[in-house]
Amino acid sequence: MLSKWQWLVKQLTRTLWVRALLFSLLAIASALLSVLLDPFIPEGLAGIIGADAVDHILDILAGSMLAVTTFSLTVMVSAYSAATSSVTPRATRLLMQDTTSQNVLSTFLGSFLFSLVGIVALSAGVYGPRGRVVLFVVSLVVIGLVVLALLRWISHLTHFGRVGDTTERVETATANALDYWRRCPAMGGQVLLNPKSTIPTCATPVYADCVAYVEHLDVGQLDECAEKFGCTVYVDAVAGAFVHPRTPLLWVDVTPGSALIQAMRAAYTLAPERSFDQDPRFGLCVLAEIASRALSPAVNDPGTAIDVLGRGARVLISFFAPVTPSDTVQHARVWVPPLALDDMLNDFFTPISRDGAGMIEVQVRVQKVLHALSCNVPASARAAVRKHAQLAFERATHALTLQSDKQALLHLHRRLFG
Repeated sequence: MLSKWQWLVKQLTRTLWVRALLFSLLAIASALLSVLLDPFIPEGLAGIIGADAVDHILDILAGSMLAVTTFSLTVMVSAYSAATSSVTPRATRLLMQDTTSQNVLSTFLGSFLFSLVGIVALSAGVYGPRGRVVLFVVSLVVIGLVVLALLRWISHLTHFGRVGDTTERVETATANALDYWRRCPAMGGQVLLNPKSTIPTCATPVYADCVAYVEHLDVGQLDECAEKFGCTVYVDAVAGAFVHPRTPLLWVDVTPGSALIQAMRAAYTLAPERSFDQDPRFGLCVLAEIASRALSPAVNDPGTAIDVLGRGARVLISFFAPVTPSDTVQHARVWVPPLALDDMLNDFFTPISRDGAGMIEVQVRVQKVLHALSCNVPASARAAVRKHAQLAFERATHALTLQSDKQALLHLHRRLFG
């Protein structure tokens, strides 16, 4: 599990400006490296390889890369707008974290800065004949990188920002979050199955200090605080929870002082929006939003909703795949509630079965997906699956207009669930 600071660094590396800054610094360093390597280049080599042409090469790079960078930024903004209008605004963050588009744009920007610094240095007379040789060779390498980036960018643009591409990104993010919870049901702490009987009656709550969502929780930091203050921590709000100043983030079995409260709050990262990393329910909600938008009268695309149902089945079934979790509790002083299957089913199936209640093809797929889930979840969880299958069937019964559709769905529901 990533600590709070490791997670913050990871979030920082996902941003475009950090990657662009690194590429730009590398490009500037490459342009200035020619000055340092000047003494190691043999005399007369400049005339042999035609290093005098470097001025024209840098002029072409500077002019073309500025235009290509501007065009690429326009394409990226258009892809974000398309995802917002045709998929869901909540999925735009995943597009903004796309490493391919960030690397390509950073390569273009770095090439522009490389050529610009080279032109300025040449005009100032910094490079001698031997320095021009190094600059010429580096320019050829940069041209090769630009060509590879352009080819990769052309291939990437064929699907970047499309409904299928964005939906796949949401599915992957959800599956990763669910896999984390599958391998570590209590985030390294002890599993809090029954809060009413486990949390002592004398426990004191530690409240949030703002209105926000829990974006990340550092259980390791909570365990260090618990050891420092000699207490046990019972987590109430995990990633994805909506909190306000009267919401308990957690409970402690001692009377908390201001130092303990601040230390416990510091383990939480609160933000105005939810994040995919530790919050698989958010991913399921976003998948349901994609399906709901596709089922709206303005879009009328039940095929996308059916595709989303298949993706939801894939990630939920994978959550119950056999795994060998760590038997060692890493943070014995911290109790964390596990994910509840009923909550995840409600997040995913309720919006889809409601908005697609009048479409027989969607309702048939809902019943089949829920049946697939019932065959792959533990026996203790099958009641929740059957409940949602019954709710979806009742919604469809009230919305479907043709009696033949109702009878067909009734026969399917009875055959699958008895």
